This record gives sequence, structure tokens and C-alpha cells, in this order.
Amino acid sequence: MGAIEDVYSDLETDVSLEEFEEAVEAKVEQMGGLADEETAAMLIAHELRDEEVEGIADVEPGMDEAKFLAKVTGVGELRTFERDDDEDGMVINVEAADATGSVRLAFWDEQAKAIEEEGMEPGTILRVKGRPKEGYNGLEVSVTQAEEDPDAEVDVQIQDTYRIEDLSMGLSDVDVRGKVLATDSIRTFDRDDGSEGRVANLTLGDETGRIRVTLWDERTAAVEELSPNQSVEVVDGYVRERNDDLELHVGNRGAIEGIDEEIEYVPETTPIEDLEIEDVADIGGVVRSADPKRTFDRDDGSDGQVRNVRIQDETGDIRVALWGEKADIDLGPGDTVQFADVEIQDGWQDDIEASAGWRSTVTVTDAGSGPAPTSGPAAGGGDSGSADLSSFGGDGPATDAEEPSKSEGAPEATGSAGSDTGGDGKVVEFTGTVVQPGDPAKLDDGEETVTVLTSEKLSLGEEVTVRGPIREGRIDAEDVV
Repeated sequence: MGAIEDVYSDLETDVSLEEFEEAVEAKVEQMGGLADEETAAMLIAHELRDEEVEGIADVEPGMDEAKFLAKVTGVGELRTFERDDDEDGMVINVEAADATGSVRLAFWDEQAKAIEEEGMEPGTILRVKGRPKEGYNGLEVSVTQAEEDPDAEVDVQIQDTYRIEDLSMGLSDVDVRGKVLATDSIRTFDRDDGSEGRVANLTLGDETGRIRVTLWDERTAAVEELSPNQSVEVVDGYVRERNDDLELHVGNRGAIEGIDEEIEYVPETTPIEDLEIEDVADIGGVVRSADPKRTFDRDDGSDGQVRNVRIQDETGDIRVALWGEKADIDLGPGDTVQFADVEIQDGWQDDIEASAGWRSTVTVTDAGSGPAPTSGPAAGGGDSGSADLSSFGGDGPATDAEEPSKSEGAPEATGSAGSDTGGDGKVVEFTGTVVQPGDPAKLDDGEETVTVLTSEKLSLGEEVTVRGPIREGRIDAEDVV
């Protein structure tokens, strides 16, 4: 066996020995005699290895060429277009995936015509060679060569209708039925080409779990047409990943519409007594009390808003801070509600509290299901299993109106923060909710927002009383209670 054959035998490539030898001869000629056949063979082998990738996740725009194995998950329609030379071109886009990610494959002209005439079914395994680039909807590979490999295996499941737990990275042409748990507002953004895009989100649940759904452009209208607890079907969605979580996306090829079928969603919530600081948890219960919404100014000059509610399950109760648009959700005593993906934080007076931010989901499962609880946890509480939303109610802890004030026992106020803006050092006392922690912090009492200088650790949503001199509109807190 010669030097060229030795190098070739160590390669895992679909390039034939004859093609490899031709490439080696071309490389020797290109280098003008500066490399012998063995050196040229090693250089060609290095180039071929650079083209091979372990999975779609390793394919990047800008590569000269990439080779990978993938399973077809969806096949688009043949489209024709006019080229500058007045000849018609043809293209078919094929969605493909492996266990690491997904990609759009663009087949052109004769390849596209062959797919149109001979067909290509989802589930087909392809060995692909092509040029990667950044497409309109993400990674796209312009295919130069693709062959079926019926003996290969790719761990991507293809089925007609999916349950939420069956979804995996890279799937496309996905149909899912579920119950709307929550919707967000439509947001706009500027694309690189100067056009305006629209995006909106909703959360979908079924008997196997829940998932965040991202709607694009024309499909964003659904968030204004659909309402929580309504059953819907997503058609031709595709699965992507964000912040290590799967998301179901619906573009202009897809659709989402209401259906008559009743979809069951049973939330698995963590008992309140089992919550710990730094948990990201799902909790549920009956609303005991709901405070008015408060607005505040962020450091960047934008407006913010927050609203606190207190909920109870069979094991205990907890305050939940609703931030941003979630502060506008209609919640009142007696409503049964579920909060998904809330952050558990250090609260007021060694208590813990939950923070419902942009990643959280708030679902009112039963509006006004019963009176707000008025005494301790229900008898027999403390069950370590998931809280059953249908069982909340009855006797529970005292309502917030019956609890002692957080500032009880504090010295009588000597003035409000707004009473002195001249900065003469007059001692004032102010009670409010922390709407911005840190140093300086910001407190809001529903009528005004003040800046407080303090080294004390304050938590978002915590209600505190500060006392100290006010200078240049800021309270230099000497006492924090």
C-alpha cells in the first residue's frame, strides 16, 4: 500500500479513493513541487476532516463546506423565480435535524426538480454536503450533494401530532394541541433589512407539560384573539432552544387556532412550605389578598410597575410580586391561580417571597372560586405532594388586613420624603415597597417613589420603613425596619 492509500485508509469520508488521488495530484501541482505525494495527501486529509462535523450544532455560517448526517423533518413546496439572466430558477427548502439541532437545506434547480418529481418523505436520512450561511430564519445550507443513507440512524422522532413532552430540538412541521395558559402583548423590532418585525408569546399546556410558544409577524394576532383556558391547535410549528429551554415557534407557514376539544392541563406545583430561596418553582393556591399596582422610575428612565398578591395552599402562604405587564392581570381574593417559573427570594422579616418576572407564567384557573381564607392552613395540611388547585379554600392564615403592620412599633413619622426637597438634612421617616434594591435603593408607597441610601440588603417587593436625614431629595437611612 502506497503513501496516498495509507493516509486515505485513516479517513472517515464519503470521498472515493479515486477522487482523493485526483485531489492529491492537483495539490502537488498547485504547490509547484514543494510537497511530495505523502505531504499533499496529508494536507487534503486535513481539509476533509475540517469539513466533517459531529452534528448540526457544529455547522456555522462562513464555513467553505460542511458535511453531516441529518433526518428530514419537513419538505417545502417547489418555488420558481427569475434570475438576472432571465432564466427561471427553482428551489425547495427541506427542514432537517439531528439530536444536536436543526437546519434548513436549500436544494436548487435540478436537485429541486428531482425532489418534486420523485418525492422526499419526512424521516429520510441524508448525508449532506453544502455551504452554510445565515438565512432569514436562521442557519441554512445550500446543498451541493445529498444522498440517502437508509442504514444510518438519527435520534429525532417524527410523528403526526405531538404531545408537549414529545417535542425535541430540531423538529419542524409540528402539530400540537394544548390549552392556552397565558398570553403576552405584541412587541415590534427592526430587522437588518430595515423592515419592522412583530413577535409575541403565549404559554401552552397539555396533560404532559407546558411550553412557551413564540409567534412571529402575522401570527402574533393570535394573542389578541385567544384567551387563557382556551383549547388550541398549533399547525406547522418548529422547535428551537432559548436559555436552555425548548420553545415552539410559529411563523408565516404555521398557524394557531381555537378548537372545540377540551385539553386537560394538570399543574404540578410545589407545596409552599417546601420552597427555598433560589428555587425556580411552580406554585399555586387561592388569592388571600391583592395590593394595588405601583409604578416607579427605573434607572434608565423607563417606567416600571409591580403588584403584590398573597396566595395560600394547604401548607402555607407566600407573597408573590408581579412585575411589568403581569401587574395588570385581574386577580382578587378567592381566585385560584397558578404561577409557573417564579423565583423564590429572601423576603421581609426572614420570610421568603416569589417573584414573577418575564419568564414566569400566571394562569387564573378559577376566578372567584370561593372566599379568601381567614385562618391557619387547612387541617391535615403539610402533604409533601403537589398542591391540588381544586382543594384550596376553607380556613387559612389571617388575611393581610388582619396581620400587624410591617412598621408596627416604629417611631411616629416626623415628615414625608416629599415634604423636604431642599436637602437641609431634616429627619424623615418613609414606609414603602422596595421597587429597586441595591445602594441606592428605591421605595414606593403608592403615591411617590423615593431614593434611599443604605447598606442594608433589601429585596424586591419587600415593605420597609426607613428613617434618616433627607439631602438633595435622597434619604440617608440611619434605621431600616
